[in-house]
Amino acid sequence: MFRTALRNVLAHKARLLMTVLAVMLGVAFVSGTLVFTDTLGNAFRKQTAKSFDSTAVVVSSPTRDSGGGPTETGLSTAALKKIQGADGVAEATGRVSGFAGVADQKGKLIGSGWTNTGANHSPGKDGEDDAYDFADGSGPVKADQVALDRATADKGEYKVGDTVRVATNGPAKDFTLSGVFTTDDGAVNAGGSLVLFETGVAQKLYLKPGHFSEINVVAAGGTSDEKVLAAVEPLLPEGAKAETGAALADKQAKEIESGLNHLNTMLLAFAAIALFVGVFLIANTFTMLVAQRTKELALLRAVGASRGQVKRSVITEAAVVGAIASAVGFLLGLGLASGLRAVMGSLGMELPAGRLVISSTAVLAAFGVGVLITVLAAWLPARRAARIAPMAAMGSAHAVATTKSLVVRNSIGGVITLAGAAAILAGAAAKGGDGRMLIGAGAFLALIGVIVLIPLLSRPVIALVRPGLRRVFGVAGNLAGQNAVRNPRRTGATASALAIGLTLVTGLTVIGVTVGQAIDKMTTDHVRADYVVTMASGDPLDSSALAALEKADGVSAVSGQQAFFLKIGGEERAVSAVSPTDVDEVLRLKTVAGSLDSLADGQVAVAEETAEKNGWKPGDTLSASFARDGDPKKTEQRKLTVGAVYEKNEFVSPFVVSAAVVAAYDPTPDIREIWVSMDGGETAANEQALVKALGDNPGMNIMDKQELRDEFGGMINDMLNIMYGLLAMALVIAVLGVVNTLAMSVFERQQEIGMLRAIGLDRGRVKRMIRLEAVVISLFGALIGVGLGGFLGWAIGETLRSSIPEYTLVLPWERLGLFLLLAGVVGVLAAMWPARSAARLNMLTAIKTE
Repeated sequence: MFRTALRNVLAHKARLLMTVLAVMLGVAFVSGTLVFTDTLGNAFRKQTAKSFDSTAVVVSSPTRDSGGGPTETGLSTAALKKIQGADGVAEATGRVSGFAGVADQKGKLIGSGWTNTGANHSPGKDGEDDAYDFADGSGPVKADQVALDRATADKGEYKVGDTVRVATNGPAKDFTLSGVFTTDDGAVNAGGSLVLFETGVAQKLYLKPGHFSEINVVAAGGTSDEKVLAAVEPLLPEGAKAETGAALADKQAKEIESGLNHLNTMLLAFAAIALFVGVFLIANTFTMLVAQRTKELALLRAVGASRGQVKRSVITEAAVVGAIASAVGFLLGLGLASGLRAVMGSLGMELPAGRLVISSTAVLAAFGVGVLITVLAAWLPARRAARIAPMAAMGSAHAVATTKSLVVRNSIGGVITLAGAAAILAGAAAKGGDGRMLIGAGAFLALIGVIVLIPLLSRPVIALVRPGLRRVFGVAGNLAGQNAVRNPRRTGATASALAIGLTLVTGLTVIGVTVGQAIDKMTTDHVRADYVVTMASGDPLDSSALAALEKADGVSAVSGQQAFFLKIGGEERAVSAVSPTDVDEVLRLKTVAGSLDSLADGQVAVAEETAEKNGWKPGDTLSASFARDGDPKKTEQRKLTVGAVYEKNEFVSPFVVSAAVVAAYDPTPDIREIWVSMDGGETAANEQALVKALGDNPGMNIMDKQELRDEFGGMINDMLNIMYGLLAMALVIAVLGVVNTLAMSVFERQQEIGMLRAIGLDRGRVKRMIRLEAVVISLFGALIGVGLGGFLGWAIGETLRSSIPEYTLVLPWERLGLFLLLAGVVGVLAAMWPARSAARLNMLTAIKTE
């Protein structure tokens, strides 16, 4: 029987090729994902270990909570000297770092903002900083000098001696390039830049003079890291923390592994979808192969083969096919892993060098998944083949499902579908993350239930379009409609593959379009300003930027949005400090009660929801606790009068006060953005005026309203495009399923097609009949998918409604129509080979076929 199974594999190469493709794609995704993340994780772990190679101990700065989160207080030069004199310490180096962006020759920022870093160059006794290898020039030793990493210098076309414009959180300044170095810094590998300053300059920029963020300690020869740690710990200032370099390397490696796990999970989820869709193709393929070999299997039964042997023969055949597909898929997965590295490199993320890591887990997972999926998908066709009696099989191409089996199937499908729908509705009502978890479970049940019910649904749904097919396409259309429901199980299996893919695509599209429109409406309704200015790094803006914009030509109104925290009623509250005279000119703060003019008198405006929750109204007095310089130990109680209640605005906090109210308590204001209105609105000249006012600072983003919309909506569109790309693989497998079903249909109807040709149906109409059958099946699956996907999109949207104020469900009819059109095109393309085969059948040979 094993030899028989191998012979059958080789005897049906074209049919089995489709199964191999279906399994291969899913396995490639599984193996490629595992190899890619293993390779990436290993490379980063090695890089992390290398960065701490010579570091015995790292001392971190003490922090304090200023209300907005922990801030560094710094390690003093005196603390550094104490540590340098500790037993077993060969060298101790102070480090301080923060944002620094480099402008290219056109004044544009090199890198992506958050990956642009500045640090201090700290030479040792030999005049060299062991952390950096200089390929050209040397480190900065003067206040007007900087050094750049090699990649940034190349991108900016800079060489030693050139003038380089560097942006930090303050005004941009010009420096002389003293040297170019190479580094394994993670920020540079992620596509960013690294600027080295003279230590005193870096301290002023990022912390305060004479202080460091951390101290790196190198052990003397023969001294263990633990001994150095024991010697250093008693010397630490209060709140400082010391760890060995090895411990920090391990910690960072685990953080990297945790971050990669999210990527791993997402990619494996799409691989699972592809394999799930592939199950239907594999089951159809083996059903077709069993149908083609019915008499052969019956003959085996007649000469003594048992049901178990017949069943094992088909399953063995499936295992062989699965193993071949897994081997090819694994090799394809290695190519996919290499391709992903190349793609990330082309996007500017220079990943650490290293060979592909092929773990035993990746190999076992690839072959285990491939073979298991194929065998499971072939099990039902094998079971049906084994149950056909020898004499019955001699005269029948396939067994007809009994009424009892159909009733049981439909009953089970109905119960599962109702349970899934109930869970989805409950999740939509529950809101939030818990609701989405419930919707996910319900979606899985609903998909399974609909898949079970699709054969039952196919007859009434397709019956609705048959009259139209008959009227438009005549005999060919009528026959296509009849053929589409001739074998409901097979039609259902084919339609299911398309339905799964389009359910996910439609659901994502509905959510993406709805959220995108809500963000667009939120921007339109809540913002009056023509421009918003932010730091590319996401850090706060320096107050000098606000002062410069207030004096800029053409500016009619300007207000910063300064983040501040205070305690009201013992509860920490987020506050937006703004310009009281201009805030209503740049933001739409719709007052429900009182007036925003009261901000100029030192009063507070409160969001409507917060005011209602606490029973506050204009004229009420609130007791507020202000922390001076962000120190919770230095607090001052003040009375604030509620001057206005306003409708919720996403661009400000629930409490709004004048910047003058908090100025005495916050000498370094945390300005997150600056809103600007200009005479003449959004024009190229006005934007250039802002650029000039800000000192041609490459580290500052100046966004108009459309760019502000894109800032939020662009992320959603990027996510959707990635999802579409990943789900395209599932749709490719679904197309192969349509090809399979039509090929099987043509095989079973050879005699019928021959008779139709004999009584006058020409080749053109035979092709048309097969194509229309494919279109009908494809559109049937697409309609199911679009309907279920729209339902899921609505349900998930309900869980987001509370966090997106302007949320209103949007059904993108043009995209849904495009999905249906593409499904029809899929049907036409999938029918090309089966239609050609049917049209080329010899009439006499086909009529004689049993």
